Amino acid sequence: MNLSYKEAEKFLFEQLPVFQNIGGDAYKPGLGTSEALDSYFGHPHRAYKTIHIAGTNGKGSVSNFVASVLQEAGYRTGLFTSPHILDFKERIRVNGNKISEQYVTDFVNRHVDGFMSKHPSFFELTSAMCFQYFKDQKVDVGVIEVGMGGRLDSTNIITPLVSVITNIAFDHVQFLGNTLKAIAGEKAGIIKRGVPVVVGESDTHTNSVFIDKANSLDAPLILASNKLQAVMAGNTDDGKQVFNVFKCGAPYYPGLRCGQCGKYQEKNIVTALAAIEQLQQQGLSISRDNIYNGFANVNENTGFFGRWQTISQNPLTICDTGHNCAGLSYTIPQIEDQPCKTLRMVIGFVKDKDISGILKMLPKNAVYYFCNANIKRALPAAELQNMAMGYGLDGQAYPSVKAAVEAAKNAACKDDFIFIGGSNFIVAEAI
Repeated sequence: MNLSYKEAEKFLFEQLPVFQNIGGDAYKPGLGTSEALDSYFGHPHRAYKTIHIAGTNGKGSVSNFVASVLQEAGYRTGLFTSPHILDFKERIRVNGNKISEQYVTDFVNRHVDGFMSKHPSFFELTSAMCFQYFKDQKVDVGVIEVGMGGRLDSTNIITPLVSVITNIAFDHVQFLGNTLKAIAGEKAGIIKRGVPVVVGESDTHTNSVFIDKANSLDAPLILASNKLQAVMAGNTDDGKQVFNVFKCGAPYYPGLRCGQCGKYQEKNIVTALAAIEQLQQQGLSISRDNIYNGFANVNENTGFFGRWQTISQNPLTICDTGHNCAGLSYTIPQIEDQPCKTLRMVIGFVKDKDISGILKMLPKNAVYYFCNANIKRALPAAELQNMAMGYGLDGQAYPSVKAAVEAAKNAACKDDFIFIGGSNFIVAEAI
């Protein structure tokens, strides 16, 4: 083949099943195809150290925090995350720089015959591309975020320095199970023999799953939230948030500035710090200054965005990619705490979420602008509006995200607050 970049990108999205677009029909559990691709490419992930990060919420933030700290420490760092918000190339980065169009184009043209015979999903092939790219780029460490679950995820062919599980909550229950213990069992599938595992948020419903799995594999288990606590303490003039971090109740990282805002980062900072401690114990040279600078400079270092991100000041307009009940349980109180004359909510969801559970949580004292992203998985705006009425949420349906945002802005005065969210796809189109 001799495809251009646009043609190669179109090939990836149209010839391979893409969960981001079509949902469950693209889900392909099992490691057989990933192992076959890994063998075809010569096991590239073995050429560098890795960190593996799973969890229901927060794994993107934790991945970016860890990668940023590693970059500050002088390590050439690969970062693999999903889904992307604006651009496919966001998924695969080295020291914050997105994979090049030329590499993607050459990869597809050169290997199409080799991989199409294995019938990969979009995520299986993207994972293989990531592993090969990191090898070609001679990274020292690759920070690898799980796509979904863990045990059967395409990334679960690596043996990392440390495994990280941020938290457990209900999401993707049709694939991972409809109890917290079942979901925890899937996430625990990334635990490897003898490899330390950090669990970010301790939970009495699921701790036993991780303890039993770690014990069976002689993997040291660290329950991060049992010894570390981060408390949001204010904001800096340059738009960062300040957190005070305590260890067993004593000051540990006071005045830790974080480039990513949102009260929920209290949880993610604790998880990331516990993972970084394990990397230090494994011999990686990471100083206290590297940690402070890594959190402060995370956006610049890794290109991270979309989490409690201010996109306009007049009126204040903030977007956030939280998209399930657990994630929104942290975001909604912060929305409600924001002083304003009128709260205006531009929201939309994909069909496979617990929409009723989310609608129960949303603030009643807001004007709603219901919309849907331009993807097949999107819940139609009119249907969302009808559902929302049953929960006392008042608003209009709009034919596009753009139309909803424009309507909110046109109706707002300078003292109003506009929040945009509900899914990655809503945020992507709004930005």
